[in-house]
Amino acid sequence: MPRIAEARQPAEPTSAEQKDRYQRILRAASKLGAEHGLERMQMNDVAKEAGVAIATLYRYFPSKTDLFVGVLHSQIQRLSGTPVVSDRTGTRAGAVADVLIAAGRRMLERPQLATAMLQANNAAQLQGGREYTEANAAFHRVLLDALEVGEAEEEDFRMVRIAEQTWYGVLISVLNGVLTIDQADADIRLAARLLLGPRYDATEGEAR
Repeated sequence: MPRIAEARQPAEPTSAEQKDRYQRILRAASKLGAEHGLERMQMNDVAKEAGVAIATLYRYFPSKTDLFVGVLHSQIQRLSGTPVVSDRTGTRAGAVADVLIAAGRRMLERPQLATAMLQANNAAQLQGGREYTEANAAFHRVLLDALEVGEAEEEDFRMVRIAEQTWYGVLISVLNGVLTIDQADADIRLAARLLLGPRYDATEGEAR
């Protein structure tokens, strides 16, 4: 009988050995998620691929939702380590569009994994949890850095939340075959310009 995940917070790795196991689990989930997606991937297979006991897997990731949000978080962490390069227009809105387009294209290279991460992120919104909260905060910080915002105000957080939600919607449209990648890129640039441009790229006399 499949193990039913407990409603509890995932453990956090602290030692070097635990962190190594944690990363092996994330790599295994990325590989198998790309092959099978969220529903068809089995936690037992992840544990086997990662070379860990099933109890260890459930200790860090009590459910597949936790696991794929963890994969998403690891991708965001890599994104946060990449310097933000302004686009050819030199605008802050354009810099955010560049970040979102680059991140989206990387995700779309493995459509089944991208779908699994987005499904998990949607489910995690309902239950919260450390992994979701940290992934959300890390992504918002990446976008705020692109906007050159240091001490963010509540309005800044609203702006990046809306940009993030728009980006998720565009990615889902690509995954569902509604948009091409080029159309998605254009939509993201337009959304960033309309949403963020008036606040962050206004001339000095028009600034907020």
